[in-house]
Amino acid sequence: MSSASPFRAATTLVALDVDTDTASFAGTIDSTWTIGPKVHGGAMLAVCAAAARRHIVDTAPEQSEMQPLAVSVSYLAAPDPGEVALTTVVRKRGRQVCSVDVELTQAGRVAVRAVVTLGLPDPHEPLHQMPSSLASMPVEPPSDTQAVTGEHPMASIVHLAQGCEMRIDPTSAKFLTGEQGEAEIRLWVRPFAGDEADADTAVLFALMTGDISAPVTMNRGMFGWAPTVQLTTYLRAHPAPGWLRVAATSSVIGRSWFEEDHLVLDSTGAVVVQSRQLAMVPRSN
Repeated sequence: MSSASPFRAATTLVALDVDTDTASFAGTIDSTWTIGPKVHGGAMLAVCAAAARRHIVDTAPEQSEMQPLAVSVSYLAAPDPGEVALTTVVRKRGRQVCSVDVELTQAGRVAVRAVVTLGLPDPHEPLHQMPSSLASMPVEPPSDTQAVTGEHPMASIVHLAQGCEMRIDPTSAKFLTGEQGEAEIRLWVRPFAGDEADADTAVLFALMTGDISAPVTMNRGMFGWAPTVQLTTYLRAHPAPGWLRVAATSSVIGRSWFEEDHLVLDSTGAVVVQSRQLAMVPRSN
């Protein structure tokens, strides 16, 4: 793993067989990109997006400006860190929109099925934008905000904090002090310098942050594994350099299922990523 570009290493794929309609790739997802012992769902989503974009760009270099605008994934298994295989099928190839199906497998078992829609992110200021709680967060984390490293209570589980800079907003993460609060957790995240400097990796990293928060069920006193079943993430704009502000929220936590939304702003205040996932409520409750 490159210490300056760990996410680029995780999303760099080796082409095995590529033609106009189908392709296969090999990759390796380092143990950095795990939650507990298993590969992080957002990291797998980003790797699938990387495979789809690679297929389009390798077979049509004139479309190299395209990025994954929407990635919808279903999680079928929880792979271990290590080698993975990806297969891609181009379902639509257009001048404005391309659609690619992706399967990520490990040891012959399908872990993720994804549909990736590629196009050009909107380069213009939005015509309308609703305010959010992120607008009140400082653009950069305050100096007394704890990093998710070392003795931080999340560091032994959230290993992906070793591959980026991560700060939790303690005013939102009530579970860290044994309290309960609203179903909202806010944090700051920033890729390492090498990952931030590479525009395509910065996009993939931003997509990954659409699944980066601890489950908001923890703020309601519900701990344990909350597996994601389905996740859809939208790229709205290229992220500017600097810290990303992330808010994870839920409006309905049921007995078995809950939805979790992520909103991600870049250092300019632009919305760069939106996501929604369906997940299982931790079984301990």
